[in-house]
Amino acid sequence: MEIILLLLSVLAAGVPMIGYLLLMRWLDRYEREPLGLVFAAFGWGAVGAIAITVVGSAILMLPLGLATDGTTAMFLEVSMIAPLIEEPAKALCLLALYRSREFDNATDGFVYGAAAGLGFGMTENFFYFADSATEGVAAWFILVIIRTLFTGLMHAAATSMVGAALGWAKFSMSPLRMCAVPFALLAAMGMHALWNFFVSAPLFFEEALALPLVSFLLFPVEFLVLFLIFQASLHSESRLIRRELQAEARAGTLPPEHVSKIASWFARKNHTTWAPKGINGGEYIDVATHLAFRRNQHAARPDDPFYAEEIERLRGRVRELLGNQAET
Repeated sequence: MEIILLLLSVLAAGVPMIGYLLLMRWLDRYEREPLGLVFAAFGWGAVGAIAITVVGSAILMLPLGLATDGTTAMFLEVSMIAPLIEEPAKALCLLALYRSREFDNATDGFVYGAAAGLGFGMTENFFYFADSATEGVAAWFILVIIRTLFTGLMHAAATSMVGAALGWAKFSMSPLRMCAVPFALLAAMGMHALWNFFVSAPLFFEEALALPLVSFLLFPVEFLVLFLIFQASLHSESRLIRRELQAEARAGTLPPEHVSKIASWFARKNHTTWAPKGINGGEYIDVATHLAFRRNQHAARPDDPFYAEEIERLRGRVRELLGNQAET
């Protein structure tokens, strides 16, 4: 039975986290991130961040183990050391992705941050599931449910905050942009520390038996707040697309009646009902959307020639597509 549970641990750790990953990417309605970059962030969380965590935790636990008794040291490792090491480790890949032209805004940061968190959660869950395989099917199953529905999503939610802050700050002209990422990282570590504290306290202190219930009630509220923020960032993207393409419509790049359609997720899904006949509607929407984003980015970085060149290229492609339609 232990061998069967060990094999099932691979599936139980991987399938849900990859499912969450694909769902998160699908929710990015207007400009989905390249699958390769999303899985690169996921892979970093699954391997790179785990390796840093193992080394970092071992280093920090040396003086802690000498200064406290074994039970206290283990509790502090779970509730304090783990969040302190794991959150920066997961977020490191965001600094590499930051230089990518595909990392455009807060929504992109949500996706990449969640991917790194889910990758970390997958590997961590496997270790826990494999370790519990010796305790029987019931204990293994309960652990799989709890860590899949709560702990894995906690890792995704925490790192998504850092990614969203980094994406927002990249092209923001607000004076608050310099504080956004440090504040988000502290919030991520705080969320992680609270979760670990409430869940692990009963393992070390008998008087803390009721604390996990607090965490199970608190986390869905935290996750709902983050989901609403994610939806707000998507709504902001829609308004950005509408604003920038209205300027292009006034310049004659595309028909004014197409602007509201391209800015609406539902209309984009049903482009065959309004897109001009004879053109690839999906490509038309994709090119126009990129044009809107590049216009906004050019306003934030007017000295970077890349954005000006991209705007002209995308503008020309939109006109080419519409011109090909007119000729058919």
